[in-house]
Amino acid sequence: MTTRSQARGRTPAIVEAAVGADDVPAAVRALSTLPDIDYVDLFTLATGAEATPEQWARAMFGDVPSTGERLIWRGALGLRLSRGRSPDTVAGWRIDGRGENWVRLQAASWFLNCNLVVQADGGRVSLATFVYYDRGLGRLVWPRLSAVHRRLAPGLLRESEAKIRALAAGS
Repeated sequence: MTTRSQARGRTPAIVEAAVGADDVPAAVRALSTLPDIDYVDLFTLATGAEATPEQWARAMFGDVPSTGERLIWRGALGLRLSRGRSPDTVAGWRIDGRGENWVRLQAASWFLNCNLVVQADGGRVSLATFVYYDRGLGRLVWPRLSAVHRRLAPGLLRESEAKIRALAAGS
């Protein structure tokens, strides 16, 4: 699946999407720490903007969650997020792993556990979302929210690219 965005005076940025364990590459799935994967998706944007995976993650989500993110992550999903800014968190999600070209964020609630993995390498940036249902409620809540998530993720990648480019231009 690919999605396009019409930007004023620009060629549309194409975001490639894969949803489901059969469509997300095994190398990406291997970056999750969840005991099992009930949901996975991967969104990828080709870009000339360069930044570390953590810089991309902070461009996507910020240092602290926005009001909308708090509403979804804490309110609807019950995720336990850290408060305040920290070098060990991105938007309240704990950084629980990193490699040369990836960073993994982790958060959990009483009914599900999540990883977000941001990869940046070879002129591409990707966001993978992994969800494991600890309890049956996760199976009821996440599928409804995942439709919204899949609609928002391409724009999130494009907006983060604009932020990375603006930071590079300002330095």
